[in-house]
Amino acid sequence: MTTIIQENFPLFRRPSAQIIRNWINLVSPTPEELAKIAVRYNIYPDSLNDILDIDELARVEREDEYLLIIMRVPLYNPEQEILYHTAPMGIVFAGDTVITISARENEVIRDLSQNRVRNFALTTRGSFLVHVFMRSAAYYLRYLKEINRNTSSIEKDLQRSVKNHELILLLTIEKSLVFFTTSLKSNELLMEKLHKPAFFTFSEEELDLWEDCLTDNKQAIEMSNIYSNILSGMMDAFASVISNNLNVVMKRLTVINLILMVPTLVASVYGMNVGLPFQSSPFAFLAILGGSLGISLLGTLFLKRAKFY
Repeated sequence: MTTIIQENFPLFRRPSAQIIRNWINLVSPTPEELAKIAVRYNIYPDSLNDILDIDELARVEREDEYLLIIMRVPLYNPEQEILYHTAPMGIVFAGDTVITISARENEVIRDLSQNRVRNFALTTRGSFLVHVFMRSAAYYLRYLKEINRNTSSIEKDLQRSVKNHELILLLTIEKSLVFFTTSLKSNELLMEKLHKPAFFTFSEEELDLWEDCLTDNKQAIEMSNIYSNILSGMMDAFASVISNNLNVVMKRLTVINLILMVPTLVASVYGMNVGLPFQSSPFAFLAILGGSLGISLLGTLFLKRAKFY
């Protein structure tokens, strides 16, 4: 799907190589669409195809006709087993046109295209790039907070569980944190490279915002590492908790079995087809039943006093 978000931006300064006039957004583009873009803007087709590779790391590619930037953006999909993951997104600056390419729609581009970001002006390359990275870092931080809340909720259920369902949920969250950490570190290397004048030129105001982007990205990395370490320790601890809960259940079943063993033994003995004591007494059944219950009660009190359960 190709979307021309804006054409012919109004110019507030003299024309230069940094000015953006057109923005083209491609989501899940077809090979034909990529081929048209490659021909129109003189871009290597393989470079565009790399953007759709789900395992592509963040990097920058500079050619005479264009500048290609591939970054990793966070995604949330409630329909997948792993709710939080990341995917590559390409930004191509070709002349006065910026082209964004992604395999699926993401919140970063959606917010920018729908004017959900304050003080966002698509007039220069630096402004566009800064706001894309700032929005991406904001979503990383938001999703990390949601992951932390989900972990706390699962922790409460896990304290009473004897099953593996909650541990599996924690495992999927740990995978999300691994994806986030890897992508954030990859973005950090990319941002440090773009910070050099040889790759990109920022104005003084854009440079200050870029420093804020680096700070937010580092904060997201630290949060991801902390949550990952906490989660790893939690999974080890609760694996022991689940095993202990199972032992408690087996212990209770053993106590019940011991208590019921006496009435079962008496019933088995008096079920024999031989001469037995009290078999002619009209109160034999009640006496035997009462004696069995009495012995079971004494056994229960003994086990409780011995702190067996």
